[in-house]
Amino acid sequence: MTYKRTLAPALLIALLTACGASTPTSTPAAPPTPTLVVTPTAAPATSTVNGWLTTPDGSKRLAAQTLNLKSGLTASTNDLTIDPATTYQTIEGFGAALTESSAHLIDTLPPTGRADLLRTLFDPTFGAGLSYVRIPLGASDFALSSYTYDDVPGGGADPTLANLSVTRDERHVLPVARAIRAANGAVRFMGSPWSAPAWMKDGGVLEGGRLAPTALNTYAAYLTRVVTQYAASGVPLSTLTLQNEPRFSTGAYPSMALEPADAARVAVSLASGLRDAGQPTKLLGWDHNWDDLGYARALLGDPDARAALAGTAWHCYAGDERAMSDVKSAFPDKDVYFTECSGGGWATNWGANLAWTTEHLTIGATRNFAKTVLLWNLALDPRGGPTNGGCGNCRGVVTIDPATGAVTLNEEYYALAHVAKFVRPGAVRVASATFGAGNVQSAAFVNPDGTRVMLILNGSGGARKFNVIEKGRGFNVNLPAGSVATYVWR
Repeated sequence: MTYKRTLAPALLIALLTACGASTPTSTPAAPPTPTLVVTPTAAPATSTVNGWLTTPDGSKRLAAQTLNLKSGLTASTNDLTIDPATTYQTIEGFGAALTESSAHLIDTLPPTGRADLLRTLFDPTFGAGLSYVRIPLGASDFALSSYTYDDVPGGGADPTLANLSVTRDERHVLPVARAIRAANGAVRFMGSPWSAPAWMKDGGVLEGGRLAPTALNTYAAYLTRVVTQYAASGVPLSTLTLQNEPRFSTGAYPSMALEPADAARVAVSLASGLRDAGQPTKLLGWDHNWDDLGYARALLGDPDARAALAGTAWHCYAGDERAMSDVKSAFPDKDVYFTECSGGGWATNWGANLAWTTEHLTIGATRNFAKTVLLWNLALDPRGGPTNGGCGNCRGVVTIDPATGAVTLNEEYYALAHVAKFVRPGAVRVASATFGAGNVQSAAFVNPDGTRVMLILNGSGGARKFNVIEKGRGFNVNLPAGSVATYVWR
């Protein structure tokens, strides 16, 4: 059935048109009412398939379907097959970043509206079921101002870290993170620092520069204490990246260069510190774009760093998703996480954005071994802020207007919901096919309860009819051009 509810007056979630990443194909129609229509994720019967469809014109958004399972099907060239016996990575979750800007905007909503929004984002039954959240540790380019957890005024230093405290994050970030855990107890958190405190850096400022060679162990101790204080605050970090975008140092906002040799030393010291502190947080290297395989190879090529690291993290802004498979092939015992990508005002077609995000991230990244798919800001305002010196026209998964309390679910919300709502943490990706020179693409998963999930994109210019088949048993699909669909069956 379809569950429909009208949200609290302070939280009118408008399912509006937004943006796209390639040539516009149609103009999305505005929805008639500011209500959210969602479908409970009840388990399908053994003879049926539960489906959800989103079309590029926005007229259908996670629209529920029921299909019949049939036996005696034989796969042809233009059918999609699934083979649960061929398994790949275990999925840890899908989500976005809780920047200080995002947390601040969520906090502008009244309590009922805030609770409704978090349910819409994180509740796996009635919302998108997002299950993984990345948190910048200290200020990023989306914060209310620049800070770290041990800032010393006047050019001083704190080598014993006596003044280190995450109290600043109690303003917005930590309370919202705890509320997210209340909305979905399965949510995991990842921490990513943008900069060490200025007194640890060669230039003495947060904006740009590099970590001083004499501060490598101090920085590792700093991060260990941050992880420990976060856990004590009720937000344990399952994963921690060593440095956000370590090859992009800018004077515009907190950032820091960290080359592989130094990153390796930080990793070894940090792993030891976390172990001694009793923190099970896994460490990830790189956390930067697909176009630079050399950094990840150099870092994992260091035997001591390789032992300290669980894997690597990746962003979308240059290169393509196949880079993750290349590194996975070279280091098969190390995991791959996809951790950042943003939509924005540079792409203005709703349906094309939905298709791009599905093709390259929720399908593309997972087919290249990503255990997570995380977008950038969870929420931004209508002007793409508040910003702290970075992107001036980025788009959040949702848009919150602090003046009115209105919330818009953007195309990224639906792209994430098509997997996060149905593919639960602990699911395993399994083999599935594509056809039509890659125009019809899929990613398939088996949930811990045994249910099968297939995410499909029809990236072609016309409707496609085909079967989805598992060992002679399957169902018929008729998918409109540019549409995204998810199917769940036993």
